[in-house]
Amino acid sequence: MKKLDKLILGSFIGPFFLTFVVVDFILLTVNMLKYFDEIFGKGLGFMIYVELISYFVISISPMAFPLAVLLSSLMTFGNLGEHFELTAIKASGISLLRALRPIAVFVAVLTVFAYLSNNYLVPKVNLKTFSLLYDIRMKSPALDIKEGVFYAGIPNYSIKVNKKLDDVRLRDIIIYDHSSGQGNINVILADSGRMEPFFNDRYMRLTLYNGISYKESRASRGISEKPVDFSRTNFSENEMIFNLESFQLNRTPEDLWSTNRSIMNIAQLRQGLDSIAGEVNSIIYYNYLTTETSYSFFGRNNKIKPPADITERKSLYDSLREERKRVRELTKSTLEQRDTTFKAAISSQIDSTLFPMDSMALAIKNDDNVGAEEFPILDSISTNLSFSVPKEVQMDTSANIPLQKNIQEEPIASDTALIIPASVVQVASKITEFTPEMKARFDSLIQDGNYKTRAATVAMNNARTLKNNFSSKLGQISNLEREYRRFQIAWFQKYTTAVACMVMFLIGAPLGAIIKKGGLGMPVLVSIIFFIVYYMLTITGEKWAKEGVTDPLFGTWFSIIVLLPFGLFFLKQARKDARLFEVDYYLEFFKKMKLFFRRILVKSH
Repeated sequence: MKKLDKLILGSFIGPFFLTFVVVDFILLTVNMLKYFDEIFGKGLGFMIYVELISYFVISISPMAFPLAVLLSSLMTFGNLGEHFELTAIKASGISLLRALRPIAVFVAVLTVFAYLSNNYLVPKVNLKTFSLLYDIRMKSPALDIKEGVFYAGIPNYSIKVNKKLDDVRLRDIIIYDHSSGQGNINVILADSGRMEPFFNDRYMRLTLYNGISYKESRASRGISEKPVDFSRTNFSENEMIFNLESFQLNRTPEDLWSTNRSIMNIAQLRQGLDSIAGEVNSIIYYNYLTTETSYSFFGRNNKIKPPADITERKSLYDSLREERKRVRELTKSTLEQRDTTFKAAISSQIDSTLFPMDSMALAIKNDDNVGAEEFPILDSISTNLSFSVPKEVQMDTSANIPLQKNIQEEPIASDTALIIPASVVQVASKITEFTPEMKARFDSLIQDGNYKTRAATVAMNNARTLKNNFSSKLGQISNLEREYRRFQIAWFQKYTTAVACMVMFLIGAPLGAIIKKGGLGMPVLVSIIFFIVYYMLTITGEKWAKEGVTDPLFGTWFSIIVLLPFGLFFLKQARKDARLFEVDYYLEFFKKMKLFFRRILVKSH
């Protein structure tokens, strides 16, 4: 690396890390303000806050990289231009593109790192962030009983303390017990008390002194029954135990968030896209199959078949699903077989050690050469065994079938038989078409029985049912297509936030060479303007993509497509040493335009 490259790169690295820290802190503050009410005031430990802040810092880093590159590159070349170092570099025969090369290499490496971070690191961090935020939301606020105010943070209890001597000693206590769910029927009054948590703050012991407990029963029927019971108990000391599990931070398993888009890498997003496409195709396929039943007259001689492409995709998705199922079952059976083999080996070893008689019997069973004379005990046991078989189930050895009672078949009674007259059989066999008299009779039945009106009513009901079914299917498909577009946006964002670093470098470095102002004045103002434009274009393009106004690929790359020409334009102007941000340049331009219009007016006269 040459001295020039070290000079330029060294002047860039410092402002880059400084601006990255500042930008990351600003974005962290903005994100933390969203969850301020849910995070603070719940008595969380210091390490919980450190863990949450570290997750936030990593998750917002891809958004901080482009702004840091823009601001630092603008400051670097602004300082070089302000101190005439850039002029000296150009005077020595070194072009602007050669001067930009060391920072361009650094930004290219940063772009690759941003892509890898978006694809592998940020999804895992987002998973932990969502899990921790959910646990914090579910945690109850910290136990903070204030003087003169009813505290209802403990479930089923409302506590009021008129005076707190310290965190333990209390004065003038009122407790409403709502555990029965019938209102304020249990009330406890005490002159003083002590509040002491124990067992790692999971429980709280409230010891009350010199008080009265009031308890009233609720009427269950009506006003005509006898008055309800009312009891009053005086006590010198009463101890109550409260469960504080809701005040503890319980960590939720991270598997519950495995379906969120922001915690998936590109491979998982593509798998999710395939699943959504298969579900949409399945809905369309089965809609074709079930629609045929709604057209009874048309479907009598015609078939409503799904299109060929829908059928092909359905068979493809089914084959993929079966293959995944087969691989899953094969893996499961392999693991089960391995566990079974391991358990059998362990159990056989234990049996042979603890129960030698069982192992000896197993050896006898597997050895055909062992005779009964070698084990007379087993032979005597087998000869002394006898079984008594009931006579009802004794077998006939000659026929090899059970002996059973012969069952004689009884003829069916004649009065239960179905009798069809011969005349009806002859008429049914001779009728091939309706006679005019029969047609006239049917027509009279249709007209007299109001058949057409009823048929129209049935047809209208069928049409409404069919419309409702189609509307529900269209709603399902619309929701799935919207989710499909969101998965595509999450996929393309992995690339756009990384490429934005290079685009911001193409804008910031030439602008710094043109402005020739360093420090935190003009560079910060210009950087904020371009970053706001980039952010607005990004949000607009993603919104268009989500609503289906434009393709998700174009929507996510919209900000890059708009800002890239500006970067190339500024680079071209910087190579020509254009004075785009000098007032004299525009004054001279207006003077030239004024002279041009004067000449036109003179020629016209």
